[in-house]
Amino acid sequence: MLLAAVLLLSDSSGMLGPTFEENAAQAVSTWRTSGAAQIWHKGFVPLEDLSTMSRKVSEQINTEYGWVVAGPLPAPPAGAQIRWDDGSTMRVPVIGPREALMALSPWPENYTFPDNEEYKLTGATFTTMRLKTTRGIATVPAWRLYFSNLPGPIDHAAVDQKAVGTIQDAVGEPLSGEGITDFEVLDEHTLLVKYDYGFCSGEEPPDVTLRASEKPDVVVLGFHYPFQGYGTFPCAGLGARGQGVIKLDQPLGDRVVLNETSRLPVLCQRWQNTCHAGHG
Repeated sequence: MLLAAVLLLSDSSGMLGPTFEENAAQAVSTWRTSGAAQIWHKGFVPLEDLSTMSRKVSEQINTEYGWVVAGPLPAPPAGAQIRWDDGSTMRVPVIGPREALMALSPWPENYTFPDNEEYKLTGATFTTMRLKTTRGIATVPAWRLYFSNLPGPIDHAAVDQKAVGTIQDAVGEPLSGEGITDFEVLDEHTLLVKYDYGFCSGEEPPDVTLRASEKPDVVVLGFHYPFQGYGTFPCAGLGARGQGVIKLDQPLGDRVVLNETSRLPVLCQRWQNTCHAGHG
């Protein structure tokens, strides 16, 4: 994919920007002092999609269609409770069924569509659903949404994420569009790490070296590739993906894995609502 971008390729001396060690130290400091660590360990951080539906419903949905309210909807309760399987609980504010519907839609609420290209919400029931979170499996308040032209309901978590606090709100906006995108635990000392990076069109892809900074509570991942000269900027940029294995000095355990450039947990990349509130 071509990117019209100015590519600032950082070298190990940091002549074009902070070094990995400096970025990692900032990521650790932000994680510990911003409130993000508290939210991760004591708040509501989902580790899967906030909506569930049958395969039949999923296969019928056309992402180009609109989502509209076409019947009376119940008012949301003043609040509800999340209950984790370990017995811990958390009182949370909730969204209404209209907000749950809009979380399903890729379109702003004021968009209009032909009548035969709309999914029509005709009713809703307040219920619960089971979700994987950073604190384990939880029973979470949810809306069961009924549609006149879908073959079954859709359940969507009713927790008001903005009100309870999100990781990204605590950490702030990501520093860069490139960086670590995912990881897989191969064993307690070994991670398979995936990453995105950019380089100038016409140049050979650089040799990428993965890096890790380990602390008792977090592991920060990043990568380095050599500075290839200033060239002519701006240049036509190429986006590339790679992966590699990195060895940890200590077992990963329950340490949070952070992205050097975004300062967010790498798991934030897997599900859209893990670290910020928005569309489901």
